[in-house]
Amino acid sequence: MTLPLEFAGVAFASDLAAHGDRTAVLTGGRAVSYRELAQRVDDFAARLGTARRLALLAADNSLESLVAYLGALVAGHPLILAPAENDSAVRSLVAAYDPDVIVRPGPSGAELQELRPVSRHELHPDLALLLSTSGSTGSPKLVRLSQANLQSNAASIAEYLSISSADRAMTTLPMYYCYGLSVINSHLLQGAGLVLTSLSVVDDCFWQLFSDSGATSFAGVPYTFELLDRAGFSGKDLPGLRYITQAGGRLDPATVTRYAAQGRRDGWELYVMYGQTEATARMAYLPPSLAAAYPTTIGVPVPGGDFRIDPVPGLEDGELVYTGPNVMLGYAERPADLAAGRTVDELRTGDLARRHRNGLYEVVGRRSRFVKIVGLRIDLGQVEKNLAGLGVTAACAGTDRQLVVAVTGNHEPGLLAKLLAREFGLPRDAVEVHSVEQLPRLGTGKTDYQAVLALGAAAKSFAAAGPKTDGDGPADVRRIFADALERDDIGDDDTFVSLGGDSLSYVAASVRLEKALGGRLPSNWHVTPVRDLMGRQPERRRTRLLAPLDTSIVLRAVAIVVIISTHVELIQWPGTAHILMALAGYNFARFQLGGERIPRLRRQLRSLARVVIPTVAFIGAVMLFSDRINYTPANLVLLNTMIGPANWTDAWHFWFVEVLVYVLVGMIALLAIPWADRAEKRFPLVFPVALFGAGLLARYGLLGVDILHTRPVLWLFALGWAFARARTVPQRLVLSALTAATLPGYFDNPWREATIVAGILLLAWLPAIPLPAILHRLVGVLASASLYAYVTHWAVFQDVREIDKMLAVAASLAVGVVYWAVSVRAMGAAERLCRKILRRGA
Repeated sequence: MTLPLEFAGVAFASDLAAHGDRTAVLTGGRAVSYRELAQRVDDFAARLGTARRLALLAADNSLESLVAYLGALVAGHPLILAPAENDSAVRSLVAAYDPDVIVRPGPSGAELQELRPVSRHELHPDLALLLSTSGSTGSPKLVRLSQANLQSNAASIAEYLSISSADRAMTTLPMYYCYGLSVINSHLLQGAGLVLTSLSVVDDCFWQLFSDSGATSFAGVPYTFELLDRAGFSGKDLPGLRYITQAGGRLDPATVTRYAAQGRRDGWELYVMYGQTEATARMAYLPPSLAAAYPTTIGVPVPGGDFRIDPVPGLEDGELVYTGPNVMLGYAERPADLAAGRTVDELRTGDLARRHRNGLYEVVGRRSRFVKIVGLRIDLGQVEKNLAGLGVTAACAGTDRQLVVAVTGNHEPGLLAKLLAREFGLPRDAVEVHSVEQLPRLGTGKTDYQAVLALGAAAKSFAAAGPKTDGDGPADVRRIFADALERDDIGDDDTFVSLGGDSLSYVAASVRLEKALGGRLPSNWHVTPVRDLMGRQPERRRTRLLAPLDTSIVLRAVAIVVIISTHVELIQWPGTAHILMALAGYNFARFQLGGERIPRLRRQLRSLARVVIPTVAFIGAVMLFSDRINYTPANLVLLNTMIGPANWTDAWHFWFVEVLVYVLVGMIALLAIPWADRAEKRFPLVFPVALFGAGLLARYGLLGVDILHTRPVLWLFALGWAFARARTVPQRLVLSALTAATLPGYFDNPWREATIVAGILLLAWLPAIPLPAILHRLVGVLASASLYAYVTHWAVFQDVREIDKMLAVAASLAVGVVYWAVSVRAMGAAERLCRKILRRGA
C-alpha cells in the first residue's frame, strides 16, 4: 500500500527545517539544530520507503529513537512505540501485531530489522501511532492515534503552557509513555529545545545537565515529586526554571499546595494536568494561579476540548466524558483492528467527577475501581482515602472475593484489616493488609495495582516456596544490596548511594548485579532506585569469552597487585598508588556528594570510618603481637606522615591511607560548611577544578609551607573528582590536557608519571574494560579487598618472600581478602546493633 495523498504528516515532524539553525536537541554533550534534525528525519524516512508498513520502535530517550519516531510520522508508517529496556514487552507486541519492520536505537543510528518489504496488514489511512494504555507492560491492547490527534494535542499543550522557541524541556519521562511523548511533540511544534536524558531527578548529574543546558521545564508524575523531595529540590538554585508540569495520576493536594508556594517564591509555575493515552495525552490543566487555592481539582479542559458529566446509576457523582480533536480513533487488540477507522467520537474516562461553581472539575473516584464482595459494592479509592485520613499511605486492589491492601510505614496489618472489615461491613477473612517498604509502581511512576493484587497470591505461596539456590536474578537486587552494605532495611526507593554505599562496597555489589541482570550495568546504577533495578529485564544469557567490567574496578584490582608485587620486588612498576588517589576523588564524587548536607555528612563519616577502623585495628594488633615490625603511636593515630621521621622506616607503610584520610577529612569538613555545600551543588564541575587549582599550589611548592613528609596529592584527588563531574567531551578533553601538563616533573621518573597519566585517562575515557568473563569474580574480590590488602601486606610478605616472591604476592592478597571479609562483617554487625539501639531509644 502506498502513501495516500491526504497523509501530509504532522507539522511538528514535517516542518522541522522551518526552524532553521535553532537548537532542537541537546544530547551526549552536543547540540543538534532543527536543520540537521530535519535532514536526519528525512534520511530515515527514505530508509523506511514510501510503501506504508507497520513499524515497531523499541524507544528510549535517545536521538536515534527521536529521529526514528519523527521519520515514521513523516513517511506515513503507522508506528508502535515500545520500551527499549523491556525486552519482554517488545517480544509481546511483536508476537501480537507481527510488524513489518522493527526499529531499535543503535550506537551509529537507528537499526532496521526488515521483516518484509510490503506490509501484510491492512492499515487505515488515518492511523499514525499506537501506544500501550499501560505505558510499559507490552499489553496487546493499544490506543490507535491519528496524525490529527497528535497535532491537535501538541498545539493545545503548547498554547496553555505558552511554549516558545526560547524554552527547553528535560525529558524526565520515557518517550513511549504518552505524557513523555507529548512533551516532545509540543516543544518541536514551537521550535523549542529538548534535552534528551534518562537521568533520574535524584541524580546530581540531572541537575548539572539541567543548568548546563539552559533547560526551562521538566515533567513529573506523582512519584517524581517524592523523588524531588528526597533529592532536596526545595534547596536547589534553578534560575532558568520556568515551569513544572504534573500528570500521570492524582498528586496529593498538600504536595500541590507546597510546590505551588515554592514556585511562587522561586519564580516558576506548577501546572497540574489530567489526561489519558486515549486522549493522546492531555485533557485538562489547572492554571498555576489557582493551584494553591484548588489543589484537589484537575482544572479546566485544554483548548479545543470539552467535558460533560453523565449520571451513573446508584452513585452520587457521574462519569467524566471528554470530547475534542485529540480523542483516539479507538482501540486495537489484534492486527485486524489496524484497518478500522474512527470507532469512538468521545472518551468516557471512567473517572467519577464533579464540576465546581467556578468551572473547575474535580475527579473524586474511578468508576472501574469498584469491587463487589459478598454483595457489597466497595469503592477502592474510598478505602485509600479512609486510610489516608488515619495517616496511612495505602494502595488498594481487589476481586469479587477479596480486598487486598498494601500499606507503608510502621502499622500493624492485622489491626488495619480488622478496622477495614468493620468499617465496610466485610468478613474479616475477605480483607488482607500487607506492610511494604514502598508502594509498587509501574515504570511510569503510577501505582501498580496488579502488583498490589499479587501480594495476596504471593503471601499464600511464599511459605511453600523454598529458598532460591540458582544464583542472583533481578528480584535479588535487595539481597545483593543487603549483603554488600550489611543492612537489612533496604526499601524500594533506596539507592546504593542513599544506603551509604561507597567505593569499598561498590565493587562487590556491581559484580553481582552484572551477573544478576545478565549484562553491563547502566552507568548510573548506583543512584537508581532498587525498584527500577528490580524492574530491569535480564539480558538473554549467552556464553561470552569477554565481557566489560567497570574500569574503576579493574584499576583497583590491577593497582593492588602491582603495588604488592613492587614491594615484594617481583617487579618494579611505581605509580599505581597515585592512580588510586585520583580514583578516590572520582569515587568520592560518585558516592559521597548526593542528597542534603546533614544526611550526606553522616554517610561520608561512615565511609571514612570504614577506612580508618580496619587500618587502626590492624596497626594496633601488629604493635601488640609482633616485635619484627616497628610501628609507632603516630601510626596508631594515622599521623606519621605529618609528625613521623622524614626518612623511610616501617612507620611509612601506611602513608597512602594516612594521606587519603587527611584529604577525606578536609573535604568532608569543607562540604559541611553551608556556603561550600551550596557552591558544590551549583557549580559541580567548577568546584573540583578550583580545588585542583588550589592543590597545584602545593604540588609546585608555591605555598611556602609543607606540613607533610610526602608529595602533595590533593590535586590528584580533585582531578579524579572533576573527571567524575565532566559530562561533555570538551570538558574531558580540557581535564585530560591538564593531566598531561601537570604530571611531568611530579617525580623524577617519566615511567612513573606516564603510568599515572595512563591510569587517569583510562578512568576518564573508558567506562568499562573487556575482560574474560571467568575473571570478573576474581577481579571484583581483589578490588573490594584492595584497601585491606594494602594495610596487611607488609606484615605478610616479608618472610614468605624468602621462599618465593610470587607466593609472597599471592599470600598477601589472600590475607587481605580474608581481612576484608572479616572486617566488613564485623562493621556491618556493629552498625546494625547501633541502629537497633537507636530505634529502641526513639
